[in-house]
Amino acid sequence: MQLHELSPAPGSKKTSKRVGRGIGSGLGKTAGKGHKGQLARSGGGKGPGFEGGQTPLQRRLPKRGFTSIFKKEYAIVNLADLDRAFADGEVVTPESLYEKGVIKKKLDVKILGNGELGKALTVKAQKFSKAAVEKIEAAGGKVEVI
Repeated sequence: MQLHELSPAPGSKKTSKRVGRGIGSGLGKTAGKGHKGQLARSGGGKGPGFEGGQTPLQRRLPKRGFTSIFKKEYAIVNLADLDRAFADGEVVTPESLYEKGVIKKKLDVKILGNGELGKALTVKAQKFSKAAVEKIEAAGGKVEVI
């Protein structure tokens, strides 16, 4: 097969409807839109959310709350996850957590004290809960805030 022998599958290419090209074309003058009215106008018709004159749903519902543009998102990691994923004496960083599949996205990490830690780990993260710090240090590990 050569490049010049390629052609689209039969029926896959449909010529577009050419409207407003004279009365002989069958779609001249009003171009298939009829006479006057909302649907004959440029940009005419009802937009999304139009409910026939009834107040649309997005206007009936109350406006509540707001979304802070300064909100910081953290990847949450429990001590039980660290105990499962790391060996004794290893250094835990956000990069190593991502590589081992403990966290799914490369975000700042917060370590929570849920579960038990039986290994002495050096944990480097952006945030720690008080319970997590106590349990890590009780297991002989170190805590470093990045």
